[in-house]
Amino acid sequence: MIGKEECMEVRILKKQGKSIREISRITGLCRNTVRKFLRSTADPRYKERVKRPGKLDPFKAFLEERVKAALPHRIPAPVLAREIKSLGYEGCERTVRTFLATLYSRVTPEPVVRFETEPGKQMQADWCELRKGKHPLYAFVGTLGFSRDSFVIFTTSQAFDVLRECHEMAFSFFGGVPREVLYDNMKTVVLERNAFGEGNHRFHSGLWDTAKHFGFIPRLCKPYRAKTKGKVERFNRYLRYSFYYPLVSRLKQAGLTLDVATANIEVRNWLKDVANCRIHGETGERPCDRLEIERPAMLSLPPRVAVEPGKPEIITPMPWPVIPLQRPASFYEQILQEGRL
Repeated sequence: MIGKEECMEVRILKKQGKSIREISRITGLCRNTVRKFLRSTADPRYKERVKRPGKLDPFKAFLEERVKAALPHRIPAPVLAREIKSLGYEGCERTVRTFLATLYSRVTPEPVVRFETEPGKQMQADWCELRKGKHPLYAFVGTLGFSRDSFVIFTTSQAFDVLRECHEMAFSFFGGVPREVLYDNMKTVVLERNAFGEGNHRFHSGLWDTAKHFGFIPRLCKPYRAKTKGKVERFNRYLRYSFYYPLVSRLKQAGLTLDVATANIEVRNWLKDVANCRIHGETGERPCDRLEIERPAMLSLPPRVAVEPGKPEIITPMPWPVIPLQRPASFYEQILQEGRL
């Protein structure tokens, strides 16, 4: 488009006595354009483009509310992209990511130390503390070193009996037992580091019984370096930001609070439909596919939780507990009502 500068140049050349033909030759403009500039006394204006609504525009208010509800935490772009696609969004995830970048401040991620293990060798285990206070909420997380397939169960306690049950459910979930389990300094795991010499720790007696029953060897991270079990640490972050915070914020918008029952129902579906079937950023493969390679290299389950013969699926002999450590409020209300009768 011809700008103000070209218009001024034409008028100046005319004042210098140049003909229209000569002005056209000097400026490279056609003669009709030169005549148009000379006849008009107003400066040329750029036409304002009509801004067309983008595919994301109808969903920006929704995204802003979701981001606000999750503060001070972040919800990853893929999670929010899935949510608005279910509402009719037809654009790409990159557009969502670009818009969210305008809402979030940039934060440099903390580097994670990782190492690879062969199939069936190691599971990294950890507690993920999600809520404190009168109604605490914890997640036991187990991540296999080779496949990155992960197991999650929510509880309201970190007691050893709960920890042992979590191990049993995790091994049943994976369909086998890894040769070793890596922990950090859990109080229910290690009582004293290096109690019997360098690298010889005094473990909880119940943990040794559990390890003997299932056949795995307990291992500890180096002191003050929990990141050496980076696979489960990374999954803990993924669990928080891709499952827990989005779920909590949705319930918050509805005036509800997340309980253990809801968390375990939702996380079971999330593991099956999202977490363990996504393309993993480090391996480039789906954890559920790599689990098929890793499972034959794992130790067999003890008879009490063995897989039923003749069935290709991994059968969990016990139901997935949705309220492992507490009863619903309706249970106590029923008792109180019966007591009044």
